[in-house]
Amino acid sequence: MPYSIILHLAGEEPVVGEVDELPKPIDQVIAVNNPRRIDGKDLHYLAEDVTTVYWPITRLNFIEVMPSKEEEHIIGFVRD
Repeated sequence: MPYSIILHLAGEEPVVGEVDELPKPIDQVIAVNNPRRIDGKDLHYLAEDVTTVYWPITRLNFIEVMPSKEEEHIIGFVRD
């Protein structure tokens, strides 16, 4: 199941993309498919037809994992 993530790179704007699996503590790189800016525009420093980018984990401040479609439909505790 692919995960939608937001990468927060050190000194750069956040990057949105998909990963097949979340990085493990021993991983040194993360492979991101369909990398783009948060507004959906292309990243100016990538070639036009790039579909996958590998970033070293050391360049990341943190990773946000976006909820999947199934998780968005789960209704949590609601107080009346």
